[in-house]
Formats: sequence, structure tokens, C-alpha cells
Amino acid sequence: MSYHLHNLLYRFPSLFFSTNCSPSFPSLPLWPDSAADPPAAAALRLESCTDPSELSQIHAFVVRHRLVLVPFHWNSLMRCYLRLSRPTATLRLFIEMTRAGAMPDFYSLPIALKAAAISFSFFVGRQLHPIAVKLCLARHEFSESGLISLYAKSSEFSLARQLFDENPSRKLGSWNALISSYSQCGHSARAIDLFLELRRSGEVGDNMTMASVASACGSSGDIRFAQQVHKCALQTQTSNCLDITLSNSLIDMYAKCGRTDLAGDVFDEMPKRNVSSWTAMIMGLASQGSARRAVELFRQMERDGVEPNHVTMVAVLCACAHGGMVEEGMMYFDAIVEGRIRGVEATAAHYGCVVDMLGKVGRVAEAAAMAERMPAPAGAVVWGTLLGACEKHGEVGIGERAAAKLMELEPWNDGVYVVLSNIYAGEGMWREVERVRRLMRQCRVEKTPGFSLPAVSARAS
Repeated sequence: MSYHLHNLLYRFPSLFFSTNCSPSFPSLPLWPDSAADPPAAAALRLESCTDPSELSQIHAFVVRHRLVLVPFHWNSLMRCYLRLSRPTATLRLFIEMTRAGAMPDFYSLPIALKAAAISFSFFVGRQLHPIAVKLCLARHEFSESGLISLYAKSSEFSLARQLFDENPSRKLGSWNALISSYSQCGHSARAIDLFLELRRSGEVGDNMTMASVASACGSSGDIRFAQQVHKCALQTQTSNCLDITLSNSLIDMYAKCGRTDLAGDVFDEMPKRNVSSWTAMIMGLASQGSARRAVELFRQMERDGVEPNHVTMVAVLCACAHGGMVEEGMMYFDAIVEGRIRGVEATAAHYGCVVDMLGKVGRVAEAAAMAERMPAPAGAVVWGTLLGACEKHGEVGIGERAAAKLMELEPWNDGVYVVLSNIYAGEGMWREVERVRRLMRQCRVEKTPGFSLPAVSARAS
């Protein structure tokens, strides 16, 4: 094990901070060293800690009181660093833990693996695999699911599947890790196939299983299978009502399948709703063309005292864009920019929705101005949206500017050349059309042919 740990230290020194574990924060009171029960005091403070500076002092307290030989305290520290979005510090702690003489246990490795996946430190994560094998932890449910998730996130699905297949006594956590990874990475068919394999093995699954399958099913758009997934979800529940997170997934699934009526049924039957429930329903209505209903639902959400988040406001602006509700959309956007919606700051997604909204109704110049005054440089999605509006409304000048930006950002994207050519053709500018086609040949950009595939519905027993 020491070889792999030292290999990490010397090959990736930038991942790990100074070996000084007791940073000084003069503005914060030092922890009293006279605590009657130091282990209990550290555990209590770690459980409620929400400030990285305070966490550093708790870390120093653990070191000063020589609690570093107990894996429990290291695990608590690593879990807290990870909860406070410090994955690199979590990996550094894992190394320090072994150097301090505390052996990692079946809680330590999953935390380190999750930190490696979150921080995209895939090489570091792969080095943890032989450590898990040497400690006889590789087949433990938490460690195995962590390794599967890590390999899948690094797009090494063959290794993830191999690890899964090699364990004949795999637990539900391993099934969930692979199904979730397939679903999150866009491999909906694989996620659904693996879920069917899970059912055939006699397992029922849990809320996490069903939420991942619901997401995959929404991406596939198969309404018949979606309804079967809903029935399977009900089978996993011990009470008459569904878990909130699972209900939110079902709302999103039905909406993506085009059945906002069924999504509304799930929403109405929920005894309790959180902001994600409202957001999923608003986004579902917006994406299916029910803009007025989406905005009205948002107003009902406000009347019920539920505070929106930035995703909710993206959904509302999307609804206004789809429904041509420019005045309402600008009112909500101004409220975001002026800070009148607590906890929501204007992001690129909000600006992008406004560009789309203005472009759809022909206010292309205003849309271009909005793209230009974004806090951060506009990305390819925003410029692509603006280019599409220019094609629809015959705006040559702005279309040329948007196309130039896109060619800088995505020189390989054949769609930019095609849309620009269409803009010129719509205005009868045939010389410019020929110039664009000649430019495509010079840059060796070829138009990608379109195709479609028939969907084959699967059934879950």
C-alpha cells in the first residue's frame, strides 16, 4: 500500500497542501485544549460545521489532542471537507491519515473515491483501487460502488462493468452505482437494460434505483415503459406515498415523455413538496408549450411561500421564452439582476433564456445586446441561439457576428456554416452562399447527415 500512497504524493504534489495541519486564523478564537472529552467535542463540532475556517481549526484540534490514530476522526474530517466542497483537501487528508498510522477502513475509501470523482482526479482515484484490494475492501459495497462510479465518470465504462460483473454476490449499492452512472452519462438504454437485469435477479431496488431509471426513461421518451417504472417505484415504497426525491424524478420523467397530465397527477398527490418539486413541474410545463400554466404555477409557488432557486428562475424564463411572454420574462429577469429574488444571482443560463426569448419574437438587436453585456463571455449555446434567431428573422449583420463568434468557439461545428448559408440564401445573397460553401471545403468541414432510429419498448416484470 505504501508504494501507491507515496506514488500519489510525489507524482501529484499540487494536490496536497502543506503538511502543517494547524493553520492559524487570528480572527477566530482558538479551540480550548481543556475540553473534558476531546473526541466527543470534535465529533459534535464536525457534525454541525459549515465554515471551512472553523473546519481547519477542528482539524488542528484533532491533531493537537492526538486523535489521529483513530480512523473515525479522519473519516469525519474527510466527510466534512467533502460536504463543504473541498474534494482536493479530502484527498490530501486520506494521504495524511495513512502517514499518521491510521489504516483506512470501509468508510475511508468511499469518501476518498467520491472526492476523486468530484475533482476529476481520475488518476488518483485509480491508484486507490489497488489500495482497496490490499486492504480487502474492494468487494465491500461502499468501496465497490465508489470504484464503479469513478470509472464510469472517467468514461471507462468497460472497467466499471468488468468490476461489476466480477462480483457474483454484488449488493444493491453496486447496481445503483452502475445504473446511475449510465443514466447520468446519457446511456439511457444501458441503464434501462441493467435495471431489467436487476429485476430478473429478484431484486426490487430502492428510491435511488428508481430515480436513476426514471431519469433514463425520460431521456428515452418511452411513455409505456415510463408507466411501468412508476408501478415499480410504488413497489419499493413501505408507505402509501412516494419519497419526495423519487416523486420529483417521476414528474421530470413524465414531462420529458410529453405527458404533463401524468406529471401533474404525481405533483398533486405529493403530501409535501420542496423547491425541486415545483421547479420540475414548471420546467415540464414550459418545455411542453404550456407557458401560461408554468408561470401561473410559479405564482402559486410564491403564494405558498416557497422560495425559488436559480434553476426555478431558469424554468420560468424558459416558459416566457416558449410562450412569447416578453414583458413577464423581462420583469422576472430584472428582479433577478436587481437582487429582488433572495439567493438568486443572474447566471449565463438566465441571460441565455432572455436572448432566446427576445430572439424568438424578432427583437434580435436587443438579444445581441444582451449577449454582449453578459458578466462572463457568452458561450456557444448563447451565440447559437442568437444565430438561429437571425436565420428565422433574416438578420444578416448580427448573424455574421454570431457566426464569427461560433466559428472561434467551435470551428468543427458544421451547423454554423449551414445556418449562415441559409441566412444568405434567404436574402438572395448567392455569392455569399458560395463563399461559405467554399470556406467549408477549405476548412474540411462536412455537413453531418441526419438520421433517426426506431424505439423498441421494453417491459419490466
